[in-house]
Parts: sequence; structure tokens; C-alpha cells
Amino acid sequence: MDNGIKDMHYDALIIGAGFSGLYQLHRLRDDLGLDTAIIEQGKGVGGTWYWNRYPGARCDSESQGYAYFFSKKIHEEWQWSERYPCHSEIRQYLNYVADNLNLKKDIFFGSKVYRCTFLTEQNLWRIQTEQNESFFAKWLITAVGCLSSTNVPKIAGLSSFKGTWYHTGQWPHEGVNFKGRKVGQIGTGSTGIQAAPVIAQECEHLTVFQRTANYSIPARNAPWDDAYSKWVKNHFRELKSLVKSTPSGHPFRISNDLTMEVSENERRSLLNDAWLKGGLRFRGVFNDLLTSSKANQQAAKFIKSKIQEKVSNPETAKVLTDIDHPYAAKRPPIDTNYFETFNRDNVALVDLKDNPISEIFPNGIRLQSGIEHELDAIVFATGFDAMTGPLVKLNIAGTEGNLRNYWRNGPMNYLGLSIPSFPNLFMITGPGSPSVLSNMPVSIEQHVDWITECIRYCADKKIDSIEADEDAAKDWTTHVDEIANTTLLPKVKHSWYL
Repeated sequence: MDNGIKDMHYDALIIGAGFSGLYQLHRLRDDLGLDTAIIEQGKGVGGTWYWNRYPGARCDSESQGYAYFFSKKIHEEWQWSERYPCHSEIRQYLNYVADNLNLKKDIFFGSKVYRCTFLTEQNLWRIQTEQNESFFAKWLITAVGCLSSTNVPKIAGLSSFKGTWYHTGQWPHEGVNFKGRKVGQIGTGSTGIQAAPVIAQECEHLTVFQRTANYSIPARNAPWDDAYSKWVKNHFRELKSLVKSTPSGHPFRISNDLTMEVSENERRSLLNDAWLKGGLRFRGVFNDLLTSSKANQQAAKFIKSKIQEKVSNPETAKVLTDIDHPYAAKRPPIDTNYFETFNRDNVALVDLKDNPISEIFPNGIRLQSGIEHELDAIVFATGFDAMTGPLVKLNIAGTEGNLRNYWRNGPMNYLGLSIPSFPNLFMITGPGSPSVLSNMPVSIEQHVDWITECIRYCADKKIDSIEADEDAAKDWTTHVDEIANTTLLPKVKHSWYL
């Protein structure tokens, strides 16, 4: 009986057409000669950046390092326009790479995977999509990204809201016109810090609902001039060596200086110089900001003093600096005029710490105290079901059952790449790898190269099936926990890093 399902067979299948998926397709198809395809939910390439088009969305890694380094030709032919690339320029870059390597012909766009099942007898993965497609492949690689599964908080009454609401991770591609509208933004993480200044410039009034106050460093974004563009183009090997030799994969060195081993005046001077340079370079001004509470407190104190200088209303500044975690123990945002935005007459800050949201009612948001904020639109800048979320939503079933159940006590795996009982399955930048703690394209290239060479080895040795050893995975997971516990990361109450 014809059930409308279309069966397709490949050597290897990749889920996701962002930085990870595109490079993995190139390596498997063009270097190993495998019949390979990508299954992509979106209608174009870009991965995370295909969906993230909210106001102010841009990368917080500097563009000379936020790129592929596998091809000198691509590096020299493509030039970024500014220090931090915006979402549209990143999509232009990935489209340029995909077209340059002729990758799109092997991408199934508009196909959403809902189940992946390992067929033991056939030694094949079966991947099913909501579009009634059924793919079969020996090798399955997930390139779904760490921040691709949006998190809309379950707030009572949302369905009754008469206005419109949006999540920053699923922004309408045609954009949103906030002119003349009263907007409420929930969330002040990295995304909210980027979005608020842009929304405030357009809307009639913006109310920012803050649960957790956050640090942020000025981005100091600026266009590239011709001289710097030429320098980047002509220093491919130097930049490649730099990003591959720094702990976080960024195109700058981290200082060897220890915070408390310099005088107070010198410490203040170094912090101020880093503040003026802006961006994530601030995190590298001292070597021990994430390992020493005393050192971190110095940086935190400095940042709070700068926030207080920027915000004219002392009560608002007090709420914005009531920060409950060490600096950079959560994702460290960078911004363009975020704190200055609260000096605008059309912007208000609501502190949810002692007066949380009770419900959404037809005309706005009601707090636990009964205070109501009338709104025409709500923006959820509430982040993602990060790291494990995009993977478990694929409903992956291995030889011993479903991944969601296998990971019920945490995402045990080996190297962030392979999972016991899930043969011939690889993750790119999975949990337990550097992933979001690094400049992502650098980690992605390392993972893709590792996976490619592993598959090449299996082909050369005529090995049909490979998976992580369970004891090795347990040891690796324990090791990752031990390393994390030498830092300040576990001191955070709410962090998708953990």
C-alpha cells in the first residue's frame, strides 16, 4: 500500500544546515566521497542564524575569528564589514560558502526531523520527517546547534493576550513594526540586552521585565576600514594559528596576569583599558577571573561602577546592579547602549525578583502584587532549551532505548561527540564539549574533522559500527564535572551553561 512516505538511502545524513552541517557535508561528500545529504528544517542555510533575526541580533565573537579556517581561498575572497557581524551578514557568509562549495544541491530544505531510529539488523539509521520523508543512512551526524530550541515560559493566560507576542529565537522573517506600540520585553540575558535598545528606539514605550540582573560590556562595534580588511585577508595563517591556540578559540590572547598580584591602581587601569577595547576581550584581561572568587569580585565591582555611571536614575541603577552571580559565570553579554537605554523617557524597568509575573491578561502583564502593565506586544527574550534540548527533540532511539530516557540523569557521552548505545551517531559540539564556552566555528571545525577522520578510519578498516564505550563516557562526564568545579560556573543559580 502506498502510504505517501518517500524512502531515500545515503551513506551519511546530517541534521542541520548551519556552520556545523555545511562543513560536515563538505568533508564527507567532497573529501571522503560519501553519498551525503543534509536535512534542514528551515528554508535556507544559516542554522541558529536562520531563525535569530530579532532587533539588534549579532554575534558576540569578533568577525575575523567567527569564520571557517579550512579554506584559505574562502577566507581571502570573503570580507566582513564590521567588528561584530549582524545576523543578516552571517547568513550572507554561510550562503556564500554553500554556493562556493555547491552544497545546496544536497540539502533537503523545509524538512523537520521528528524521529531517528537505529535499525540493528540492517545497521542503519532511519530518519523520519514531518513531511513524510524516510531517510536511511549508515552514519548519522547531528548538527542541530546548541541554541536552536526556543524556550517560551509557561505563564498563565498567554493564550488570552489580545496583542501579539514573539520569541526572539523565532522572529518573523519579514520583521516586526513596533511603531506606536507599548512593548513588554521579558528577559535580560544576552539576547534581551541586544534587543532592548533597538526596540526602544522604535516603540512608543518599552517595559523591560528583569528576573536576573546581568553584567554587560560595551561591544564597541565599528565598521572595518580598508586597511584592517586588507590585514585580515593577508594574515590567514596567523589568524588560523591564533584561534586554534587560545583556550576559547577567539582571535586574541588571554593575559597571564593574576588579578590580585598587581597594585590596585594598575588593576583599575588594566580593567579600564579592557573596558574601552570592549567585547569579550574584557574577559581575558586577567587569567583568573573564572577561577578566583576574589579576582572575580574585583571585575564585578568595576563593571557595576560603570553601570552606575551610565544610568542616571539611582533606583534603576540599583536594580540593574543587583547581580547575584560572578561575572562571566553565565554567558557574558556585550552591548550597544543597553544601560543607556534606561535613561530614555519611554523605557521602564520592572524588577521581578520580589514581585514576579503572576499572569498575562488580555491587555498585558499582571504582577503578583496586582500591578498591571498594559501592553500591545510581548517579546520573550527567554533563551533556549539549550545543549540537550535540540537533541532530545529529535526522538533518537539507539540500541537500548530513547535518548531522552538515557539522559534522564544528565547528558553522559564521550568528548561531546558520541553516546554509548547509539552506534554510528555523532554530535557536533554536543554537551560535554567546549561548544558554547568557545568561539563556535573553531570548535565546530575541530569536531567535524574528528568525525570525518573517525569515519575514514572505519571505512579503511572495514568497521561497520562504532560507538562510545560506556566506561569511557562515564569517565569523561566525571572529568568535565571535575573541571567545571574548579571554576566559578557552578555558583550560578540559573544557567543554561550547566
